Amino acid sequence: MIRKTSSNEMRKRRHLRIRKHISGTAERPRLSIYRSNKQFYVQLIDDVNGHTLAFAHSSDVGEHANIETAKGVAKLLAEKALKKGIKTIVFDRSGYLYHGRIKALAEALREAGLQF
Repeated sequence: MIRKTSSNEMRKRRHLRIRKHISGTAERPRLSIYRSNKQFYVQLIDDVNGHTLAFAHSSDVGEHANIETAKGVAKLLAEKALKKGIKTIVFDRSGYLYHGRIKALAEALREAGLQF
């Protein structure tokens, strides 16, 4: 019998393929995204030293993880990054498709002043 691979397992495989080529530094950290049905987490990571430089999540902004909350999380993270002098980042979508909350987050980060 053929076993269907779950969508989360396929996302994790895509994420591992992407992570082979993407890495962050202190000057240009990697933006890591994790989204669940209820929450939305983003963090800027220096992969060379293994440190998280800035983070934000949806409970800081609103109740539910929707597009408006994703925009608010992006603005909050951009403020924290700009205070630390970070202007350019590497965007790591973590295997998620570039639409909906991920796309709203990316566009809001660009509007807030981060470049990637």
